[in-house]
Amino acid sequence: MVEGPSAPAGEGSRSAAVGEILAIGSRPAGSGRIVLEDAPRTGEPTLRWRSRARSIDQIEQELARIWAEPNLQTIVEGEPGRHIAARTSVMNLVVIARQPEIGERCAATIQQLTGRHPSRTIICSAADPDGPSWLDAAIQAHCILPREDAPETCAELIYLTVGGESGRHLDAVVAPLLIHDLPVTVWWPGEPNLATEPARDLLGMADRLIVDGSTWSEDGLRRLGDLAALLEDSRLAISDFALIRQYRWREAIASIFDVPEFLPYLRSMRRIAVAYATHDETGAPGSTNLVKPVYHVGWLASRLKLQVERPLRPVTGTSKPARGSGPPMSRGLAATLRDGRHDVSVVVRPAVSPMPAGTTLRIELLADRRGSELRADVTAVQEAVHVRVWLDGVEELDRTFRAPRWTDVDLLAQAIEVGGREPITVEALRMAAQLAGRTAGAGPDGGGAAGEDGGDRQ
Repeated sequence: MVEGPSAPAGEGSRSAAVGEILAIGSRPAGSGRIVLEDAPRTGEPTLRWRSRARSIDQIEQELARIWAEPNLQTIVEGEPGRHIAARTSVMNLVVIARQPEIGERCAATIQQLTGRHPSRTIICSAADPDGPSWLDAAIQAHCILPREDAPETCAELIYLTVGGESGRHLDAVVAPLLIHDLPVTVWWPGEPNLATEPARDLLGMADRLIVDGSTWSEDGLRRLGDLAALLEDSRLAISDFALIRQYRWREAIASIFDVPEFLPYLRSMRRIAVAYATHDETGAPGSTNLVKPVYHVGWLASRLKLQVERPLRPVTGTSKPARGSGPPMSRGLAATLRDGRHDVSVVVRPAVSPMPAGTTLRIELLADRRGSELRADVTAVQEAVHVRVWLDGVEELDRTFRAPRWTDVDLLAQAIEVGGREPITVEALRMAAQLAGRTAGAGPDGGGAAGEDGGDRQ
């Protein structure tokens, strides 16, 4: 390991100072050139520079030095030359990571997108909120070689840990580090405190917010209301991994009504039922995150222009366990939608399953038109979605679509690539919040499928 761009560390030389750039490599004896420890591999991100800083000014100085120093891997006309392309950031990406392991996981995902969506990434963690203000930053440059004869594409990554008063006002710390005139995306994994003033201040300078509602505690439905309120109160675009993941379900359901014989039944929906996985043998309300199953209903209702007549409420009574003895199982939640002429019943029901809690297991649709009944059943596995349709009790369609689940890299890329507010997302989110009884402006007792969800947890 060599410290600094030119002088090796060791006895008689100064050690790495705060903010000093480190070239990751070694210097052969008698050579003035650093050989990088990891030669670039086409298509794989590689760490090129790293340094430390203790203030905003030092961070800005280090960011400038990354692009001012030559890359000592390449010699141009006998002199160390730059094989790194000019900075190619297309956006600012701010990650709010409450735990270090969350930040590391997000960084690994972001690095896989360096070649597609290079960004200035700031991963923020707050610590010791009651102590004095302090700041510690690790600055890195990660580069990717698109092809052998091309310069590397590089992007900056700042791990930012702040304490005391600074940790309670991240917007004031982040704002000076943003690249002006580039859009700002805030990725907030875990449990976001969206209704607090510090969160609103931070999101006030953002163009897009990325969350994953399927990871929220308890039923997660209160935060759907917080997201819907942001849509009404700001210009913010919102992407939710929980909704993006459902692309294959949406395509499969839409494909049913591509069949001309089935299309007339689309406006004659009478029942929507969603079964979801739970690990609680009783399926008690509040024991399992319901964001994904409620999003399914919200999307369907928004596409069909239905109105919420009655939001989701627990169904009274219990059902017997499916197999053997055991505690009675909750019958789930029920709601009523209306298409202007007819009611559409909604059921969201738990089923004990080894799948991750809250995972959608099955969607059933029932339509009734002029005395004729259409029933559709949609299920999904790791790599495919299965669709079956019966018309008046006779099976008319049995089709399997190959549709692998998306990884976090796929989800983040999809969220980033959407420009502005996506109408389908906006309408599905608003409808899901209404179904949950968590519309904008509702107080803490303003409805909801399972009542209070216990407050914020960090």
